[in-house]
Amino acid sequence: MKQFMEEFKQFIARGNVMDMAVGVIIGGAFSAITTSLINDIIMPFLGIFTGSISFADLSFTINGAVIAYGNFIQAVLNFLIMAFVVFCIIKTMNKFHRKKEEAPAEAPAPAQPSPEEKLLAEIRDLLKEKK
Repeated sequence: MKQFMEEFKQFIARGNVMDMAVGVIIGGAFSAITTSLINDIIMPFLGIFTGSISFADLSFTINGAVIAYGNFIQAVLNFLIMAFVVFCIIKTMNKFHRKKEEAPAEAPAPAQPSPEEKLLAEIRDLLKEKK
């Protein structure tokens, strides 16, 4: 049990776990933003074209059990819209990052050989010619 707890402490102390925790917190906040975007901007806009159709009211009853398949359809539709919005946001962010990366730093010009190096190269070439 003691070894298990030591391994757990090492696992928690790793930077990856902290990064993941920060990601979950930011993801929760981002989820609220995307949910608001969908519910407050995109869905009303789509409602203009669809006549405010909501699938959430679709259901049928079998022996007193209500099968609310409309909620499922609405959840799938919300997921697809959210996934598309997140895709567009990430794609836009990647474009900005690529533009920053595309600006290459100029490579320094190769250094010219010193006079000693030039002389040594000439001596080498002369020795090669003699052979």
